[in-house]
Amino acid sequence: MNSKIEKGYSGRNQLLPPAEQLVMILDRIYRCGMTTTSGGNLSLLDSNGDIWITPTGIDKGSLTSADIVRVKPDGTIIGKYQPSCELPFHRLIYQNRPDVKAIVHAHPPALVSFSIVRKIPQTKLIPDVEFICGEIKMAEYALPGSIDLGNKIAAAFTSGVNIVMLENHGVVVAGTDIFEAFMAFETLEFSAQMEINAYQIGQPVSLNTTEIEKVGQTRKAVTQMSEFVPQSHSSEERQARKEMVDFIHRAYDQKLISSTQGTFSIRLNEHSFIITPEMVDRKYLTVNQIVRIDEETKEAGKIPSTLVWLHKRIYDHDPDVHSIIDAYPPNIGAFAVTKEGFDSRTIPESYIVLRNVRKAPFEPDLIQFDLKTFTKENPIVMVENRCIIVTGNSPLKAFDRLEVAESTAKTIIAARRIGKIVSIKQDQVTEIEGAFPL
Repeated sequence: MNSKIEKGYSGRNQLLPPAEQLVMILDRIYRCGMTTTSGGNLSLLDSNGDIWITPTGIDKGSLTSADIVRVKPDGTIIGKYQPSCELPFHRLIYQNRPDVKAIVHAHPPALVSFSIVRKIPQTKLIPDVEFICGEIKMAEYALPGSIDLGNKIAAAFTSGVNIVMLENHGVVVAGTDIFEAFMAFETLEFSAQMEINAYQIGQPVSLNTTEIEKVGQTRKAVTQMSEFVPQSHSSEERQARKEMVDFIHRAYDQKLISSTQGTFSIRLNEHSFIITPEMVDRKYLTVNQIVRIDEETKEAGKIPSTLVWLHKRIYDHDPDVHSIIDAYPPNIGAFAVTKEGFDSRTIPESYIVLRNVRKAPFEPDLIQFDLKTFTKENPIVMVENRCIIVTGNSPLKAFDRLEVAESTAKTIIAARRIGKIVSIKQDQVTEIEGAFPL
């Protein structure tokens, strides 16, 4: 996993003291609803062999760096609290896996749902999950905090995996640092939410190994793009970078994207646009990490999203498009990984903003994607097992469409549990089209 996630994601955080790193990530997990006040524990192993770990019985919502416990190799405890009762399995994982330097254990709702039915989430619904998370093992149930549980978890990690589900308990994710471990943890939870939603509307359909490998080849090709060194950055470009980062952070906070997925771009002129970098944590993304594309070349030293060529083709095809977003939020994403169609004719606002949402077949690189799929009446396209692609004449318009698409999908999934959905009739659609400048 350490070679798959761009190290730029945490460059400004990796040198923070261990205690502050743990507090930063635990606060993030708690604020995102992926653990509770008393649930979960995080640790990291420093170069001295000391384990820094969250304390037992302390409110996860108000934890400070002063609360973190340091455990020396000889077992000496430094800190005002006792270490987590799960310290045994943290210690055993570090002993059995010298490459592991950080561990995240928590009880996120979707993954816990899988743990209590004792199933491992599918990792091939969309390409990124398999790429980031790899193979996943399941550890048999044992008493929390026991040596037995520690031995079972450590044995699973000994096989070389970086994620282990715990029966009736949750998940443990290992990484080369706490930021990498978190990104894999969040990616799997995001995908698990989407899979659960998919089961509520139909049957999830996975990609095969060949299809995922082809996406991997596309990812490699992006790293080999020719480069240029910008001679200057105009005021307009600087403003666009700031605007894009603000929308990305906003999308992350609203769970429209995760730390590892969600690509935004903004047109600068006829020949240039800016785009999100590949595998850089969206939560911490800065204007300096945004990648500029000039013609067929990328800004030197950076790796753009693997869908950079699709964005370029859309801009070249339609001069009225000034911003593009591709993402797979857990609700609208559920429609992308099933054979179910998505109908925006639920409430007037949904139809006004989204119009008709078409579904296109899966393509590894989307180079052959039919751009005629996008029209004024079809500003959004859903790609099977890939993403939803949203276009707009401004970043705000594109963001609004993504937001409305996810909200509408969530509403439809919930409505299906209540009764039969009644869509707006065609004469009512015609009335809407006449009343609003669509």
